[in-house]
Amino acid sequence: MSSLHPTINLHRLAEEAVAGAIGRGLTVATAESLTAGMVAAMLADTPGASGMLQGGVVSYQNTVKADVLGVSRELLETVGAVDGRVAEAMAAGARRICGADVGISTTGVAGPEPHGGKDVGSVFIGVATAEGATSYAYSFEGNRPEIRGQACAAALERLLEILASEGDRA
Repeated sequence: MSSLHPTINLHRLAEEAVAGAIGRGLTVATAESLTAGMVAAMLADTPGASGMLQGGVVSYQNTVKADVLGVSRELLETVGAVDGRVAEAMAAGARRICGADVGISTTGVAGPEPHGGKDVGSVFIGVATAEGATSYAYSFEGNRPEIRGQACAAALERLLEILASEGDRA
C-alpha cells in the first residue's frame, strides 16, 4: 500500500468489494480484532454498501471472540488470539451470526510491543464461505496505524478474491 495516500487505496478496494458483492448477489459480514471495525467502516463508507454488508463484530477481547463469534476457548488458550485458526473461526462466526454468504476477519499485533509471543506486524486474515474457512498470514511493517491500515487493505483484497471465486461458482 502506498504511504502517500493509503486511504485512497482502501476506498478503491472497498468500492470494488461492494460492487463485486452486489454484482454477484452476495452478502458479507466482518469480525475484527486488530482493525477494530475499519473493514466494516470502509465498506459502509461506500455507496451501495447496504446491498451487501450484513454487519460486523469488533472482537478485540478473547471473551468476545469466544462468547459472540464461537471461537473455541481451548484454541484461544492454546495458540492465543493471533493465529490462522482463530482468524478462520472468527470469519465463520461472523458469517453465521450475521447470516452472510462471506465472512472476513482480522486478528494480529499492531504494536508497539509484541503480544502473546507474536511479533509486531503479525496478522492473519480469515475468510469463510459455505465451502469452509481459510486464513492468510502476513508480516507487516510500520507503526500501529500503518499496520492496521495494511491489515484492512489485505482483508479487502482477500474479500475481492473470494467474491471473484464465489461468483465463478454461482
